[in-house]
Amino acid sequence: MSKNITPYKNSTLGKKEQVAKMFDTISGNYDNLNRVISFGIDIKWRKKVLKIVAKSNPKIILDIATGTGDLAILMAQTNAEKIIGLDISAGMLEVGKKKIAAKNMTDTIEMLLGDSENMPFDDNYFDAITVAFGVRNFETLEKGLVEILRVLKPNGVFVILETSVPDKTPYKQGYTFYSKNILPLIGKLFSKDNVAYGYLSESSAAFPYGEALNNILRKIGFIDVVAMPQTFGVATIYSASKK
Repeated sequence: MSKNITPYKNSTLGKKEQVAKMFDTISGNYDNLNRVISFGIDIKWRKKVLKIVAKSNPKIILDIATGTGDLAILMAQTNAEKIIGLDISAGMLEVGKKKIAAKNMTDTIEMLLGDSENMPFDDNYFDAITVAFGVRNFETLEKGLVEILRVLKPNGVFVILETSVPDKTPYKQGYTFYSKNILPLIGKLFSKDNVAYGYLSESSAAFPYGEALNNILRKIGFIDVVAMPQTFGVATIYSASKK
């Protein structure tokens, strides 16, 4: 069970509502700020996710916590017939819709407002499902993963890209210093929401990663679960499938 970290400590709203509010607030500069925070390495990680998904030649793809649609847009390179980007933040989706329209991809990519823990899709519907930097924002991690398993087709591929904590010195110490001190500072300088990047740092540190997340995926019912650490372990790509 993952520790439930929320953006606004004194809010009476539930985590889903808080996360939606936070991302609505930072949606306008989220893409540029992400490139600064990750030094652009997140683009390389997403391309690795694309490579894993493309191997299965999916026809229908779901990108959960799609945000402004970066990964959904990248998934178009698989030549899938339909890609759905799902997110609880209307603000992030609006930015994504503009990007998709500018690339003339509106016939392929649909951006949908919705809750990843209660999705409006039939069982066994998607050939591939991706989540980039989104599973730690689920209000109830296990519930969200059960829902993902439900809508994934048998033998379909599920890929997570998520932050993790390096295990080896000096990367672990450097990551801790950066995430606790530099990341929130950058967020405060560039974002209208002073707490947003403090939350993203705190939620990253508290989220289960590596074998801990592998075990949760297996417990839910996923098979062929593999964790692939990236860039000294500051992020991890997980792939899994369904019986």
